[in-house]
Amino acid sequence: MHQASPHEFHPTALQCPQCGANLTPAAEAYVICQYCGSSVVIAHSAPDSRSQEAEVNAALGMRLKELRYTDREGTGLEMFRMLIPVGWDFRGGCRWALDNPGMPAVAAFQVWNPQGAEIFEVLPNMNFTWNTAPLTQMMFPPGSRYFGAEVHQPVNIQEAMFKFVLPRYRSQMQNLQVVDFSPQPDLPRLVKSEAAASGGWAEGGRVRIRYGWQGSAYEEDMYGVVEVFRAPMITMLAAAEVFFWFIDYLFSFRTAPGRMDAASKLFGVMAYSFRLNPHWYAAYQSIIQYLARQQIQRIHHIGQISQILAQTSREIREQNLQSWYHRQEVQDRQNLEWSRAMRGVEGFYDPHREQVVELPSGYGHAWANNLGEYIVTEDPNFNPNLFSNLHWEEMPQQS
Repeated sequence: MHQASPHEFHPTALQCPQCGANLTPAAEAYVICQYCGSSVVIAHSAPDSRSQEAEVNAALGMRLKELRYTDREGTGLEMFRMLIPVGWDFRGGCRWALDNPGMPAVAAFQVWNPQGAEIFEVLPNMNFTWNTAPLTQMMFPPGSRYFGAEVHQPVNIQEAMFKFVLPRYRSQMQNLQVVDFSPQPDLPRLVKSEAAASGGWAEGGRVRIRYGWQGSAYEEDMYGVVEVFRAPMITMLAAAEVFFWFIDYLFSFRTAPGRMDAASKLFGVMAYSFRLNPHWYAAYQSIIQYLARQQIQRIHHIGQISQILAQTSREIREQNLQSWYHRQEVQDRQNLEWSRAMRGVEGFYDPHREQVVELPSGYGHAWANNLGEYIVTEDPNFNPNLFSNLHWEEMPQQS
């Protein structure tokens, strides 16, 4: 009689622990309920000695793995890493535009569920400039470009969403409706904005929209931050101010209508697990400084990035790196407990990597395997080692 292998899954009818709807196990033993949007992990017990049938159980939880993205177009360095659900796909990455020296690289990518409607998306940041000097305003009116940045007066986060973000990134959607807008006052602190240090300000917000696309209906939450940096300047006529401002940290969660609340915790884990590589960031800052020293000349060939890096000194990159680590150390030490509570995560010790990782809170039980995958579940009897050839170890919680 045939005995199921550790990775063989039969389409056994299961019920969602949240809504009771029927589920079909996926090969990754992790599914999103397409009725309520809950995250469900699936465990297969050892086969019964008489029937040779394995019992299949479902529990609320998440199965995650680490995604690492390398900036192959530019620096050749790892750019970021983040946690994504097992079985989901990735597309996109980093794009370079060296004629925009204030922001020569932007990340834009999607992580999506091939078995459902769920998509996590990072949208391209936007950078702007504004100068209060009348002569400069005459030479560079709103809508023009000044050293690669768009010329516009700073706006608040709500106006930024409605005036810039939605028209540029969702204009192709059908019957788009704005459900609501809500300020997110904690978001600038979560992303460690430094705008206030320049005398400027930062605001976070979220807009919920509904629309149709390719014959299906969707609901989407879009988040972003407006950061405004200001600096005084002296002109021939009078004192003036120059503003460098950004609509950044743009990310969105998309589901089928009515499933956003159930999926929001999973999306939040993905968004706040994002970690920028400080070595990539130091190289990025070096490129910005090089462009400034070269009087911001236009460079059209992406292949010149390696030459730019070669011409910037190792000392400059080391200074950028040390500055990064210093800011992160101070802010992390001050904000760790607050940040984890706001992001809905807890620290767990991964015995395979011998380091603390942040995973979703509220489940109570976390497991790690030797492939860098994680499972969190609220079921105390859930054991992923049953009927699996992977080595899973339970992870103790860390403060």
